[in-house]
Amino acid sequence: MNGTRRNRRRHENLNPVTCQNTQLPCGKSKNRNLNPIPTFAAQFFCFTMNMDRNTVIGMVLLAALFFMFFWYTNRQQQSLAIEQQRIADSTQKANNAKITPAQKAAAYADSLRRDSSSKIATAGSFVQAGIGSEKLTVVENDLFKATFSNKGGSLVNVQLKKFNSIDSSLVTLSGGKVDKLGYSINTAPNQSAETSSLFFGDAQVSANTDGSQTVSYTLAGESGQSITHQYIIKKDNYLIDWNILLNGADRLLTQNSLNLHWNIQMHQHQVSHAYELQQSNISYYNEDGYDYSSAATGTKTTFDKPVQWFAFKQQFFSTAILSKSKFASGDAQMTMLPDTLPQLYDASANMKLPVAAGASATVPLQLYYGPNDYNTLLQYNNGLENLVNLGSGIFSFVKYINRWIIMPVFNFFANLIGHYGWVIALLTLFIRLVTSPLTYRSYLSGAKMRALRPELDVLKKKFGSDTQGFSMEQMKLFREAGVNPLGGCMPALLQIPIFFALYSYFSSNIMLRGEGFLWVKDLSAYDIMVKLPFSGDTFNHISLFTLTAVITSFLISIYNMAMTPQQDNPAMKYMPYIFPFILLFVFNRLPSALTWYYTVSNLITLGIQFVIQNYIIDHDKILAQLDEKRKTPKTKSKFQERYEQMVESQKKLQDLKAKNQKK
Repeated sequence: MNGTRRNRRRHENLNPVTCQNTQLPCGKSKNRNLNPIPTFAAQFFCFTMNMDRNTVIGMVLLAALFFMFFWYTNRQQQSLAIEQQRIADSTQKANNAKITPAQKAAAYADSLRRDSSSKIATAGSFVQAGIGSEKLTVVENDLFKATFSNKGGSLVNVQLKKFNSIDSSLVTLSGGKVDKLGYSINTAPNQSAETSSLFFGDAQVSANTDGSQTVSYTLAGESGQSITHQYIIKKDNYLIDWNILLNGADRLLTQNSLNLHWNIQMHQHQVSHAYELQQSNISYYNEDGYDYSSAATGTKTTFDKPVQWFAFKQQFFSTAILSKSKFASGDAQMTMLPDTLPQLYDASANMKLPVAAGASATVPLQLYYGPNDYNTLLQYNNGLENLVNLGSGIFSFVKYINRWIIMPVFNFFANLIGHYGWVIALLTLFIRLVTSPLTYRSYLSGAKMRALRPELDVLKKKFGSDTQGFSMEQMKLFREAGVNPLGGCMPALLQIPIFFALYSYFSSNIMLRGEGFLWVKDLSAYDIMVKLPFSGDTFNHISLFTLTAVITSFLISIYNMAMTPQQDNPAMKYMPYIFPFILLFVFNRLPSALTWYYTVSNLITLGIQFVIQNYIIDHDKILAQLDEKRKTPKTKSKFQERYEQMVESQKKLQDLKAKNQKK
């Protein structure tokens, strides 16, 4: 008896589908076995069930034509770019040859005189601030090196000691030729200037008893006004205090407002140019909480409400300005630069900050130049932790899954092992084990629906085109047998938030940055097995972890197809090739951590499928349970009553329409 039952299981493998509604095309197979489908691909399977062989062949031919066109166009563009550069170089050489060295020197000297005269005139009562030479001062703590300049009395750039960029140098935030940070002041009646263009006095650096350091720059005017920029660099802290001390604020500022101007170039720090663009945005925090404006190809944001802080965010690093008194209004924008440059964006902001009326005023600001590390930002208690994208847009709710489940479990395994590749594998195993009851319910629901298939086929023949009548009897059959038609669909849907939570987490987890695993040099970026002669991040390489993810998906499809030997639709023969083909292009530019997670998840799925199908679900036992359920008294839920009433009303309406049409 046991041997017979095991053999029956081999031929009657009970595979669930993501949605068990028998009216869907994917539920019409005459075969007694139902196809197991990867959760997020269920609707794709249902679509391809209706495709014929010609449609599939057409899709393959279109894909081939697309790649041939892309390859040919890419070669033409490269040839055109080379020719244009050659022409530009030739033109430049010809122009340079017409100008003598003496003429160049004279033009340069004349330009300097005009520029110096203009600066002196603009400086007004701050005469000495209009002339001078730039002097740089470097101050560092254990986390970064900060370079300050007497020009503007400002912070020039920050180099992060614990992070390297794509060229192996330290990650540098700011420091571009067009970068500046300052504000407008009145230098004389009807005369104003930007502090970023004025030369302050020499830097005064002092060490404090708490281990912090203070850098001060002072700008003094002939009429008694003065400005002091005071920077406090704390020990083991990325946040820099910037205090602006104004003496004569009522004369320096117009309408008691400090109009802050910030220009900064955002450098590329990740291998994938396109993916880092996708992860960049303008972030800000106001009375409504955290919000952002995705940059992509460029964006501009207007702040209509008071803003506590705003930031130019990249995938793993951000630069931000914070105000304790809040910015009243302003705007910020990011303009995408050509992908031939090492910078991603030109970013700028114009912010209006109210200042208390009076002769003297202090404006307390803070600057953040550092990593998007959740634990680091959380300690500041000002909402900066939202810079770590743990879930955004329509999937913003998954950030709570990441904060309360994924992150604690990941950190637990990381403390035990310390090798992040294996930490991801253990995290994946943990998630699949926790969600295995949902997977089992999905398979069990599929088995029950399969057991009712003969009776449903009889009902279809009985009612024919009367879909309303069939629906009424189908609901009655489900109720008598105690079967929930959504039993296989709902558990699968509950796993979708987990997938998107992990997608966000692995894309934003800076702990994975620079961490190697097996052949991968950096888990936060795609690995490159083969370089291809195309531009862009999707088609210029083949990732080995992407291949393992695609191959394991292919194995799942093949395994499921083997469990369903008879197919009414010949297009299903090609199904195992289509879905992995799509995944190849979706995954090829994603971080290796994601594709490694998907590979492990697929392997675990194969194991769970095999165990449940062959050792847990018993078809004979399910039939006995359904028969027993039919004998128990039934009570309708309010939902069932309302649904049946709705179906009955629709049936009466259709019958009435049919009668009117006959008349």
